[in-house]
Amino acid sequence: MNTVAKNSHLQSPELELELGFEPKLKHAGALESGFGTVTGSLTQRVDAIDWFDVEAELNGYGCAMLRNLLSAPECDALTSLYPRDDLYRSRVVMARHGFGRGEYKYFAYPLPHRVAELRAALYPHLAPVANRWNEAMNIDVRYPAAHDEFIARCHAAGQMRPTPLMLQYATDDFNCLHQDLYGEHVFPLQVAILLSEPGGDFTGGEFVMTEQRPRMQSRTEVVPLGKGDAVVFAVHHRPVQGTRGVYRVNLRHGVSRLRSGHRHTLGVIFHDAT
Repeated sequence: MNTVAKNSHLQSPELELELGFEPKLKHAGALESGFGTVTGSLTQRVDAIDWFDVEAELNGYGCAMLRNLLSAPECDALTSLYPRDDLYRSRVVMARHGFGRGEYKYFAYPLPHRVAELRAALYPHLAPVANRWNEAMNIDVRYPAAHDEFIARCHAAGQMRPTPLMLQYATDDFNCLHQDLYGEHVFPLQVAILLSEPGGDFTGGEFVMTEQRPRMQSRTEVVPLGKGDAVVFAVHHRPVQGTRGVYRVNLRHGVSRLRSGHRHTLGVIFHDAT
């Protein structure tokens, strides 16, 4: 994406958001959103999250919500990028591959500033969780503190293609349960951010996870996201404390059928693909 200097000729809030400039905040730094207010820069918002509670939710359920991560204008600015084919490296029509119905596009490098900022801001808070999970599951891999260091590891192994993506659903579209595994180096947590308004832009289309427990029936988790809310969730498996020690459970995620309207989501995956 071309870099444009910020100046007085940039009149469009959507353009400013697309380029990564902070929006003009209302009411002492607060941005309105559907379920409350969004305050401060993106990095400040991420740093202000109660990550202790997030880790507790991840340990207990394999997923955790981040309320009001993005403002409504930020969501709309990201959604407006979807038709911009120059920003993407590939487009996938789900029905052609048996993935469900709907479509998604993988961003190309260089990532739009807001997308790259989300990757860099969220990763340092999730890496310690990922390391504790691997230690509990007796997995030798450890993750560096900064995202650029982890991406360098991916690229050295031939995983060069960026994985952040935008998903678009229409009426009767859905996403089958799946895991986003793209190569040898997989970061065990990822983030999805809902960019559309439930009950306004669409109905149905809930984020769904299943947890496959050994010798037990699978457990289902439905995450009630609002516009601008994010969910952090396990990519592949997570540790669970049992009576005989820690064991692994496998998780898959998807989206239930849209009853009406259109739904857009930003997927923030931290490892790159082969």
